Amino acid sequence: MTVSEDVDAILAFGDCCDACLGRFFGKRSHGLSNVERGRSLRIARAIERHEPYTPPAGDCCVCSGLLDELDIWADRVVAALEGLEYATFLVGTRVPPLLAECEEMVWSDLSLTHAEPMKSEMNREVGKRVSARTGRLVDFQHPDVVVLLEISSGTVEVQRSPLFIYGRYRKFERGIPQTHWDCRACRGAGCERCNFTGKQYPDSVEELIGRPIMAALEADGAVLHGSGREDIDARMIGTGRPFILEIVSPRRRTLDIPALESAVNDSAAGRVEVDLVRPAVRSEVETLKSSRSHKKYRILVEVDGALSDDVIESALSALRGVTIKQRTPARVAHRRADKVRDRTVLDIQYLGREGAGVLVEVLGEAGLYIKELISGDGGRTRPSFAEEIGQPARVSRLDVVLVQDPTEEENDGTSQRSAEEDAV
Repeated sequence: MTVSEDVDAILAFGDCCDACLGRFFGKRSHGLSNVERGRSLRIARAIERHEPYTPPAGDCCVCSGLLDELDIWADRVVAALEGLEYATFLVGTRVPPLLAECEEMVWSDLSLTHAEPMKSEMNREVGKRVSARTGRLVDFQHPDVVVLLEISSGTVEVQRSPLFIYGRYRKFERGIPQTHWDCRACRGAGCERCNFTGKQYPDSVEELIGRPIMAALEADGAVLHGSGREDIDARMIGTGRPFILEIVSPRRRTLDIPALESAVNDSAAGRVEVDLVRPAVRSEVETLKSSRSHKKYRILVEVDGALSDDVIESALSALRGVTIKQRTPARVAHRRADKVRDRTVLDIQYLGREGAGVLVEVLGEAGLYIKELISGDGGRTRPSFAEEIGQPARVSRLDVVLVQDPTEEENDGTSQRSAEEDAV
């Protein structure tokens, strides 16, 4: 069929607005808006039929007058964004099924292959009007806010995009988990056991870092994505653990990194400390969480019986550079697959005595279970320190002093050693 024949066939369904008429040919030519294209097609049809030009009358049989309300929708969007801090935005539209079926019926019956969907017209034209009213720019890739037009209800939904900050944290207080844990008894609902907080532990690193930042940015939440995690009874000292904080639905988007860092460190003084380095993006979260970082631990080992320095040095020498076979530890077997993993002890050093204990420093491959490296976990980890000395041994204190991050520039050895020494 020719364009003229297509126009006749479309109008045979009923009178439609210029925007909808133009949309049915929207992907066929460029340079005109759909309204301009539809008007031109209608004028050309009148000339060809030697009839006077007649503009569309009444509600459109396709959009039911929706595309005549673009200014109204733009005003609703501007009102919904009032009070938010944003530089870029994107408009989306949820078209009711009946309207979508109406235009799809025309496409299907007439085999139209160059039509543009109604939602595309709404997104573009409302977006242009909002940009003109606010001076903000449309961003198709990473908008600060996404505005959804709910056509069926005549309302606007605003989705505020998250912000991300990369940093490192140090945890000085034992007994604090990295992230929020729901109460095991009520699963977060609140009960007598958790004092109706819904939490297994009163605080977490995630909350201690997130609360001041949420308050500053008027956000709905904060999620900590860490490069691994330390045991709840371990400190994270030295250079700190790399993390990315995801700030959920912020109303304020200006990231004053030094001010946010000070707010966290003042609020969590003596418990958690952060170095906030820079803004980050969502794609970095997966990279950080999947990185296989080497980690260095400083541990105090208790043994049953006396040990000479020679026996200790000999046992550590037998573990240094060795690949350890570790079956999933008994303490985590209830939540992890029971299998044997190979992990390497990259370095292990004897630092001396502390009281009745032995102070040891271990540099391990990612995923090495340190407590089981010492105790042997009833034979599930081999070889182990306990096996090498021939008597029971266990970790009584554990500190993480270094977590490498391959995404960062390598620090020189001097700065790393200085940070570790400061942590002792």
